[in-house]
Amino acid sequence: MPTILSIAADALAYGMVLFVISIGLSVTMGLMKVVNLAHGAFAMIGGYIASYVTQQMGLPFGVAILAAVLGTVLIAIPLERFLYRRIYGARDLTQVLMTIGITFVIIGVANFVMGPSLKTIALPSELQAPVDLGFRTIAAHKLFAVAVGVVVAGALWFIIERTPFGVRLRASVDDAAMAGALGVKTKWVYAVSFALAIGLAALGGVVGAQLLPIEPYYAMHYMVTFLVVVSVGGAGSITGALVAALLLGAVQTTGRYLMPEYGEFFFYLAVIAIVCVFPNGLMGRFK
Repeated sequence: MPTILSIAADALAYGMVLFVISIGLSVTMGLMKVVNLAHGAFAMIGGYIASYVTQQMGLPFGVAILAAVLGTVLIAIPLERFLYRRIYGARDLTQVLMTIGITFVIIGVANFVMGPSLKTIALPSELQAPVDLGFRTIAAHKLFAVAVGVVVAGALWFIIERTPFGVRLRASVDDAAMAGALGVKTKWVYAVSFALAIGLAALGGVVGAQLLPIEPYYAMHYMVTFLVVVSVGGAGSITGALVAALLLGAVQTTGRYLMPEYGEFFFYLAVIAIVCVFPNGLMGRFK
């Protein structure tokens, strides 16, 4: 029983990190219909900024999170204006080629500016301390990641389902021409949605840096994992992304505990099985 509970605790933390990063990609793919393969690159930028703020500038972790999210969004705004806006509504192949190109450019620039070594983010002592759960101790930063995931899921659901902006976003996705005719500024709605998705990527990159280390090829290394979470959960679904992240996180963590050399094998075996049974993902987009 202690082993099962230990696996569950680690799987929950890992799954929440996957969710925080992947939900932004789910928004761009499910609502904006953009296959943004550069999503992981923005998570990497957030991690690099947080590392610089805590290690080089010596500022608190909370400031690093704020700087990472705002800094990454500011970097993404001109990219959305001059590059992404050109591929809204374009063929999937065009979007894939454009976003892969953006990924490699970001990797090259990040490595030139920050160097090719692995970066760490200094955590406050409160997040480094172990927490006794009764059956084992767990690092406080893992519980922090779980709490952030819960807050992100609730806040995103509220924004999409209960705010005027969410109404405009859903209307723009269902019929952009009609929404525009009714006075909805669809370009503004898309720009804000893109910034929100990028901000979530940066937040996930910082919060999850202890489990998904910030390294030179972070964007390429984890790109498939983030895509798998969105595909299994169903693009555009908050609940689907959350369930998929927790489920796949549990499978991968269990594999690493019991058979470390085959951890990735069980992860992708589970993906194949789920996609065969649910070809459109576990859940649809926001209703």
